[in-house]
Amino acid sequence: MKYIKEKDLDNNLLLNISKDIKNGKNIVFKTDTVYGIGTNAYDANACMKIYDIKQRPEYKPLCLLISDISMLKDIVEFITPVEQKLIDAFWPGPLTIKFKKKENVLPDIVSAGDKYVRVRLLKTEPAYSLIKYIGVPVVAPSANISGNLTGIKIKNIIDELGDKVDYIIDSGDINSDITSTIIEVSMEKVVIIREGKIKKEQIEKIAPLI
Repeated sequence: MKYIKEKDLDNNLLLNISKDIKNGKNIVFKTDTVYGIGTNAYDANACMKIYDIKQRPEYKPLCLLISDISMLKDIVEFITPVEQKLIDAFWPGPLTIKFKKKENVLPDIVSAGDKYVRVRLLKTEPAYSLIKYIGVPVVAPSANISGNLTGIKIKNIIDELGDKVDYIIDSGDINSDITSTIIEVSMEKVVIIREGKIKKEQIEKIAPLI
């Protein structure tokens, strides 16, 4: 495991790390919510390793992080008008939206065999620059063993995952373990799958709820 403090990151180091991640390595890094374990979403073996590291059941899909809308258009069939309204209102930010995915683009393991994929766009550093340099969507479930405390304390993350991952970027402790809100749009209405940082009342102002 290569341990790096965020303050020591520069463009050259980010570029070198991003090449490794694109080639199937993995990394623990701070997102816009909690720490995540990231890797290339197009690499089935790399994604499978994330499941192994987390001891995560394979029926639970992975969330994808993107740095721009072009990445989304590469992996989803379409963006509905209601989905676009939610994107305009909450992206970049901690709203994960479940989209109908394009066939034969992403490995099935990413969506746990589902026809839908969960995506959010963020601008938080260092995640934004890392994903931008990698140039592809990154899977990034929380940095913890499934069932254990969510990854917000860097010492706990290093103790738990340090011998299992390729890189850890230390951005310090995070004060909250509140994760992203996950939603799905069905029949032009919003289904809240998991309420997190974006609250029901905020969503209701943009689109009707089921």
